[in-house]
Amino acid sequence: MAVSGLVVAGTLAGAGAAVADDALQHRGGAAATLDGLMTYDKAVLTTDGEKRELPAGLFEMTVDGGGKLKTYCIDIHNPTQDQAKYLETPWAQTSLGANKNAGKIRWILQNSYPQVDDLAALAEDAGTGPLTAQTAAAGTQVAIWRHSDNADVDAVDPQAEKLADWLERGADHVGEPKASLTLEPGAVSGRSGERIGPVTVRTDADSVAVSPPADAAAMGIEITDKDGKPVTEAADGTRLYFDVPEDAADGTAALSVQATTSVPVGRAFAGVTKSQTQILAGSSESTVSAAATATWAAQGAIPAITAEKNCAKGGVDVTAANTGDEPFSFTLAGEGYAVEAGKSRTVTVPVAEDQAYDFTITGPGGLTKSFQGVLDCRTTGNPGPAPVDETSTQLAPATAGGGAGTDGLDLAETGTSNATPIIGGVAIGLVLIGGAAVFFFRKKSDPSTED
Repeated sequence: MAVSGLVVAGTLAGAGAAVADDALQHRGGAAATLDGLMTYDKAVLTTDGEKRELPAGLFEMTVDGGGKLKTYCIDIHNPTQDQAKYLETPWAQTSLGANKNAGKIRWILQNSYPQVDDLAALAEDAGTGPLTAQTAAAGTQVAIWRHSDNADVDAVDPQAEKLADWLERGADHVGEPKASLTLEPGAVSGRSGERIGPVTVRTDADSVAVSPPADAAAMGIEITDKDGKPVTEAADGTRLYFDVPEDAADGTAALSVQATTSVPVGRAFAGVTKSQTQILAGSSESTVSAAATATWAAQGAIPAITAEKNCAKGGVDVTAANTGDEPFSFTLAGEGYAVEAGKSRTVTVPVAEDQAYDFTITGPGGLTKSFQGVLDCRTTGNPGPAPVDETSTQLAPATAGGGAGTDGLDLAETGTSNATPIIGGVAIGLVLIGGAAVFFFRKKSDPSTED
């Protein structure tokens, strides 16, 4: 999922110390809990000549902080988890990234129920005969499955089936909608005495509230524009900076932004644990938020580390940027790397599809940070990852953490499964580490950073 927030906070007492924080944060957009399949009728899925009846229709989710979402499934062969946590996610980090028909799915969403809630008008346009909310939802879901999963699926109700056929035939390509709210990048670093950034606001909302770090006043830190003017409200494209005093002790701080807005139709929602991927069909006014961190030091290596799922390469990209004046050395999945001063480096850790992963980055002074999640990039109708770019850094497959395999047909129930989540308890999923795993150096550098 998108990059995000394992944040290291506080200051360092000396060159041999490192700070770690196991808290995981959602960096951007809406986070929600699956309430279940609410408006549905029946469909029949044919797989390898075998037919299976399953419910087809609209799910509902409750947004953290307030709001409701309605979603359809785009992952017919995977089960949902009871009360699963979901995060708003870019198409590229789901099966939609490799799906040439992703834009057609968004067209279907825009031209059917519940976006079109006049069922008589929808029935007239589609030539179906009378539609109920249940049959309209079923027909819409069936049409989506044909494009999302290349599924051989039909609605049981004749009117729902006619609606599915009409939507499938008429679907045109529509581009991916904007994120409701993100900050790019999720982590920045620089020297004390500078304005560190920029962090750019990306949002579909008219405006967002900007909150400085909780202890900003004590540290003398302000969130400003490029000219040093304090910023408390921002819009799409606004560039934010951490204004850090020259005498500030080496450390890290986080800013947050929040808005109440309707999440754009067509945004993907991926499970924190292995759970059926969803696509947004409708949203109330909902709370969305994002966070970013800044790391600063007077001298030495000043790293900012982020990670995000890379479906095209079938793995997780870990990026370390070093704005300091000395190299930053780290170990990832048993391999050692160094990032020169003023440079950045991305390492792709391959992960098997549908597998949980758990790998750790370590560095000088006892720096340790774990990355955990589930890679869920494909459906049975999608191709595998694109060929790896040999110029990028690749590691051996990361399979630590065990598998999350399913038998494929469990999810065809499109309802919920009581299976134990692979990684439970936190609503962050692949929103891994955005300004995280930080290590600072004082004037006397740690010998272990030398090449």
